[in-house]
Amino acid sequence: MERCSVMKAANGSQDGLDFNPMKDYMILSSQQKIAVAVLCTPLGLLSALENLAVLYLILSSRRLRRKPSYLFISSLAAADFLASVVFACNFVNFHVFQGVDSKPVFLLKIGSVTLTFTASVGSLLLTAIDRYLCLRYPPTYKALLTRGKALVTLGIMWVISALVSYLPLMGWTCCPSPCSELFPLIPNNYLLGWLLFITFLFSGIIYTYGHVLWKAHQHAASLAEHQDGQVPGMTRMRLDVRLAKTLGVVLAVLFICWFPALALMAYSLATPLSDQVKKVFAFCSLLCLVNSMVNPIIYALRSGEIRASAHRCLACCRKHLRGLGPEGKEDVPRSSVSETEADGRVTQWADS
Repeated sequence: MERCSVMKAANGSQDGLDFNPMKDYMILSSQQKIAVAVLCTPLGLLSALENLAVLYLILSSRRLRRKPSYLFISSLAAADFLASVVFACNFVNFHVFQGVDSKPVFLLKIGSVTLTFTASVGSLLLTAIDRYLCLRYPPTYKALLTRGKALVTLGIMWVISALVSYLPLMGWTCCPSPCSELFPLIPNNYLLGWLLFITFLFSGIIYTYGHVLWKAHQHAASLAEHQDGQVPGMTRMRLDVRLAKTLGVVLAVLFICWFPALALMAYSLATPLSDQVKKVFAFCSLLCLVNSMVNPIIYALRSGEIRASAHRCLACCRKHLRGLGPEGKEDVPRSSVSETEADGRVTQWADS
């Protein structure tokens, strides 16, 4: 409550330029500020460029942008691109340059950061569901998940993410509620609600991928028993086993990048934090940015179709530079296990 009384006094001005309680959260030393700037700037730039490239490769291909699987990957790339730009700029401005904003502007910024990361996790969940449906119901996959259904689902996910993220901007701030130890103006009860929501999304991802991994494990056991013979669905089993390698990487990256920050958020709800713990949280937050940088490699660049689109773009650029004009015909190999073609066959993730 002591912090609330100070914030009320600071927020008494019309323009909010004397919002001094923000200084209580700016706890990095000069060396740590340099480290944050050195880490955050190139990570944010690289992540933004990677995700922008994925968006371009998908949206520039008429074939890819019509498939639900690649719509989900596009949503993931868009969320990670926005997260890279919004988070990196605001994080550096707050912790390095100690930029002070009015209350509405600050809540808009922190809400935008929350939205981008929430939408990123939501897109991961939709991608997980898409791949589960593709492997579980290959003959009817295209009927189960049409392009229209995918767009509606994405729209609902982004709207829910926005509503959850901008609740503080709509008035759910601390005072008289206890303020968060990690985020200015954010009440502990809102932080608890967001943690429960994000935990629900992660649980869905783990549960869905767990089913796929278990199915791949069964297929691997079946393949081991019939090394010299043939069993029905042998090719399908091999694809499932290959996919399991990718999904193992997915779950490992999610855990490594998100668990430290989420654990410290949960810990902050139970006890006051020292400045040392807050500094640790600041650096753990950068792991979420690393996740946005790694997502394009895991979900997009491992797809043979997106790599083929990249090769076409490079060839097109070379022809333009030589004055030969762009390529005319689009000829894409079927190589992604994330979608099922009209004939109902499950195709392969290249190099999985």
